[in-house]
Amino acid sequence: MEIHCDVYAKSSVLCCFNNLCVILSIHVSEKCDEALATSLPHSAFTSSSVFTSGYAPGYAKLNRRGGAGGWSPLDSDHYQWLQVDLGIRKQVTAIATQGRYSSSDWTTRYRLLYSDTGRNWKPYHQDGNIWAFTGNSNTESVVRHDLQHAIVARYLRIIPLDWSEEGRIGLRIEIYGCPYWADVINFDGQGVISYRFKMKKMKILKDVIALKFKTAESEGVILHGEGQQGDYITLELRRGRLLLQINLGTDLHSSLIIRLPVLTSGSLLDDHHWHSVVIERYRRNVNFTLDQHTQHFRTNGEFDHLDLDYELTFGGMPYSGKPISGGRRNFKGCMESINYNGDNITDLARRKKLDTSSFRNLTFSCVDSHTFPVFFNATSFLQLSGRREHNMVSVGFQFRTWNPNGLLLFSSLADGMLEIALNDGKVTAHINVTQQKNSRVDIASGSGLNDGEWHDVRFLAKENFAMLTIDGDEASNAGFFNKNEMQNEIASPFQRSFQGCMQLIQVDDQLADLTAVEQGRLGAFENVSLDMCAIIDRCMPNHCEHGGRCTQTWNSFSCSCDGTGYTGATCHTSVYEQSCEAYKHLGRSSDLYWIDPDGSGSLGPFKVICNMTERRTVLQLNYSATMEQISAITSSAEHCEQHVAYSCRMSRLLNTPDGTPYTWWVGRANEKHFYWGGSAPGIQKCACGIERNCTDPKYHCNCDADQKQWREDSGLLVYKDHLPVSQVAVGDTNRPGSEAKLTVGPLRCQGDRSYWNAASFNTPSSYLHFSTFQGETSADISFYFKTSAPYGVFLENLGNTDFIRLELKSPTVVSFSFDVGNGPVELNVHSPTPLNDDQWHRVSAERNVKEAILQLDQQYREVRPAPEQGHTRLELYSQLYVGAAGGQRGFLGCIRSLKMNGVTLDLEERAKVTPGVKPGCSGHCTSFGMYCRNGGKCVEKYNGYSCDCSGTAYDGPFCTKGEFSPQFTVTFHTNGLDSKSVVQSLPTETNLTREDLAFSFSTSSAPSILLYISSRTQDYMAVVLRQNGTLQLRYNLGGLREPFTVDLDQRNLANGQPHSVNITRVERDIYVQVKEDIIHSLSVPHVFSEEHDSNLPGENIDPVLIEKYNTPGFVGCLSRVQFNSIAPLKAALRTQVPAPVSHQGKLVESNCGASPLTIPPMSAATDPWHLDGGIIAVVIFTILCTLVFLIRYMFRHKGTYHTNEAKGRESSESADTAIIGTDPNFTETIDESKKEWFI
Repeated sequence: MEIHCDVYAKSSVLCCFNNLCVILSIHVSEKCDEALATSLPHSAFTSSSVFTSGYAPGYAKLNRRGGAGGWSPLDSDHYQWLQVDLGIRKQVTAIATQGRYSSSDWTTRYRLLYSDTGRNWKPYHQDGNIWAFTGNSNTESVVRHDLQHAIVARYLRIIPLDWSEEGRIGLRIEIYGCPYWADVINFDGQGVISYRFKMKKMKILKDVIALKFKTAESEGVILHGEGQQGDYITLELRRGRLLLQINLGTDLHSSLIIRLPVLTSGSLLDDHHWHSVVIERYRRNVNFTLDQHTQHFRTNGEFDHLDLDYELTFGGMPYSGKPISGGRRNFKGCMESINYNGDNITDLARRKKLDTSSFRNLTFSCVDSHTFPVFFNATSFLQLSGRREHNMVSVGFQFRTWNPNGLLLFSSLADGMLEIALNDGKVTAHINVTQQKNSRVDIASGSGLNDGEWHDVRFLAKENFAMLTIDGDEASNAGFFNKNEMQNEIASPFQRSFQGCMQLIQVDDQLADLTAVEQGRLGAFENVSLDMCAIIDRCMPNHCEHGGRCTQTWNSFSCSCDGTGYTGATCHTSVYEQSCEAYKHLGRSSDLYWIDPDGSGSLGPFKVICNMTERRTVLQLNYSATMEQISAITSSAEHCEQHVAYSCRMSRLLNTPDGTPYTWWVGRANEKHFYWGGSAPGIQKCACGIERNCTDPKYHCNCDADQKQWREDSGLLVYKDHLPVSQVAVGDTNRPGSEAKLTVGPLRCQGDRSYWNAASFNTPSSYLHFSTFQGETSADISFYFKTSAPYGVFLENLGNTDFIRLELKSPTVVSFSFDVGNGPVELNVHSPTPLNDDQWHRVSAERNVKEAILQLDQQYREVRPAPEQGHTRLELYSQLYVGAAGGQRGFLGCIRSLKMNGVTLDLEERAKVTPGVKPGCSGHCTSFGMYCRNGGKCVEKYNGYSCDCSGTAYDGPFCTKGEFSPQFTVTFHTNGLDSKSVVQSLPTETNLTREDLAFSFSTSSAPSILLYISSRTQDYMAVVLRQNGTLQLRYNLGGLREPFTVDLDQRNLANGQPHSVNITRVERDIYVQVKEDIIHSLSVPHVFSEEHDSNLPGENIDPVLIEKYNTPGFVGCLSRVQFNSIAPLKAALRTQVPAPVSHQGKLVESNCGASPLTIPPMSAATDPWHLDGGIIAVVIFTILCTLVFLIRYMFRHKGTYHTNEAKGRESSESADTAIIGTDPNFTETIDESKKEWFI
């Protein structure tokens, strides 16, 4: 691993390794924690007012008892403040408060403002809010707060918000910090500083640029450099946001047009407060940090060096640069601590080591802004007086806000009123003159003015016209006035109040003296913060994840997640499942699905093909996914494979194992691999070389024989850490006659280890531990649990005071509790049924800056909004404990598929080395056995379960294929018996006194034979559709002169709708159910043998039946056919496994019978297939007696059947092999007879 380190500033070093650069501190200094206020003179303390001289602000020093023991104002209200002048700018890291000594006066809550000049105050922000500090609850205890981020200021102002109920505002304070010094340069918007390189052309591999700036302008270039090859770097302000552009150049011969990235950071940066910027670049990797918020990105292009010519300029561009310089304004404001790759630019400029000739007047101090901002909240107004006896109204101001609506100005005129408001982001002026008819005038201008930027408003009304101008754009004028006297008072009533900031307020062409307003000498105000704009951009940094669009009002923000693939208050939670395995257990069938392998992680969703019908659930994806997405799939999959094939004619593939290969392929890690499909890593052979059956035994690949005939080497690549194939280099195709064809198949993966990753907790004190959970602003946790215990802690992670915990509090309550610094929060979800039922239950919890959510089994849910003001960061330090920890009630049972912020914790691996915890969990069938439908049997597996469908007419992972779409059906478009499926033998021992037949059909044609069972004798059983569409059952058994015939349904069933038929014969009793109708009971005559025989396989078909009902033949759809244990359609269509089934004509699998049938199960009272134990015993005894009698007197034909059907399943390598990968084994020994089916 190559590491580069360079000193770039007095106390820091830049280290770059693995394409990542960081700044490391290299000095050891004293902690920045000096007491700054104690040594100050009394004159350094000022206040809004003083109760008496003994309560002067100079006595407000921590632990001092001078005067009255602290500061108290004349009135205890929200307009009071205490101010400290530190003398020079210093770095402040903490603040501490006390109440007034030996009194009932203290401050319980306060805000902190800071400033360089004693004007244009900035409130201290924390966690995205104007922070309110917790104060004191008595007079003597000291409450100290370490600032989350240090501030640099000369003046500090404390604003009491709440105070003692028994007394008044009382305060003693201490400020902690250390000295601060920096070179400052004032930029006038004209001059620039040119930093010239030692060489005319510089090829720069790494850069570190650091500076601080403050400005009242929203536009301006901060730094710029460019080169003749098209390389450049530009940092500029645009609309109050910071934009960084870096171009490292492209190949001049390349035809590709590369879109250069433009990184945007911050907003409201024209607030005339200091902002810190650090740009770190190593090759194409860039870290861009603004005010402690860092973004990472990678530049486009093909090169790693930044080629600059001659110089780098700060403050603007000295001339029109080649790519982007046109129309850019230079920076106007102040910069300090400018460092470029270790050089202190401000110090060099002070010592005149740099070119500053473009400055008209270069100064090394910051020029103050002359604006006086005013901050309005929901209950604020400011009242100013205009000139009386004046026939003109002229007002102007600048405003900024996030709200689309609000009243900006209201004025009572001598004969009417004037109202200027913000409506849906537009400024409207409404004038109403009461003394004239038709004197109402409305003027509107602008759009989208609630964007947080400063906008200029000018309104003029004089004589017979009015004019509204927004940002210099004149809207319109309208005649309405006579020369009447207009008296105006400018104010803002409470209704539709404005929330935002104003500055440069002018009334009748006079700039309002807001200092006099603050001192009470002019106008009036209420709940207005003067000389401060406390606007906050709640969308910066953007808490909307995964590309969610952030919109905001003054008090809150919201996220639009449309089109992102994520949902929730912050677009944190993926709407897609993480694997095909998860879709499978939602009952989904094979299809194209979106999956999100890391859930709420950084990887986006992508499409894959999920094949649910194979031995395991198989995922197939193409190369539209990124390599990171593919890696997430292969890492969690049980097995992955990719088919490769090389067809050749005189084109060698790998050469000998000792020779240089002609062809190689590149995998996931960009490494070359010299083995081919069917072989393994490190073995330079093809599949035929492994199996020793190559065309030429001297070579290990067919193609390496270099023959003129077409040959092929193909096989599966199965080492998943190398997959997928990203490149293939073919090297032997340039000789005369050489030809080759390369085929690379899709990547196919099966299984999801994370879905079944489980651990069993066997003792109350057993637990697993993992590294600290990182979920500061957003966290999601999901898992499945199964237990018989009434309570237990699922997981817990602790901090100093913060924590997060999930637990089963009682048999019916799951709890999610946490504390981010605002006090403990607990969400409880109640289940109507006990959760300690040894069944799997799913728990998901999410916590973000907007809300907390707890959900149980995807249906029971509780949501708790986050407080508007307060801490938002979850700071944890201990290890994450899964199970019992810290004396908590331990969990007994199983936990599986534990995911935290999209990352699956490997419970099984950790459980292998942890006492009291075992990997895996048994008993999956207790929870999931219900998914095995239609008689399928649930088979327990180590990491899940599977359904054994071998004894049913159904297939698929849940034995539902044949019941729901897609189904095993056959479509017939034939005449006569040209298409028929023949079952030549029975797979099970047959009871000749009973048949169970079930099938479904749909057709619009009649007559036809639906099903026919025959033998070499004249015995048969048939179900036919008559000419009128009614259903008929026909039996021809031994002893009957004519076939026994019964009409099953008098309705026309040839109506194109799906119909199901169940027929059961037990001796002479026949039970029939058609569709969802009740069961019909029939009895056949006594003259036939109840043990009818189909002795030998044959095709003796009743010619009368064929002539009458099988012309022109069945045209329609058959599905779900099962006779006793035989499923002929399933056997015929499962061609991959040999079965004793044959068919004539074209047999096609179709989805024509895909309409779901809604036949309710028969009740035990009426269902002949569901009998209680007593009835079964009576029936068996009756049957035995009847059999003895019939054998002696009426028996004509005999036959028994034996089978070894179960042997195939017993020899299968796993339950999956027996259930999904193979078909029933139809091999059996035949004693006398076989039946044949014609369908």
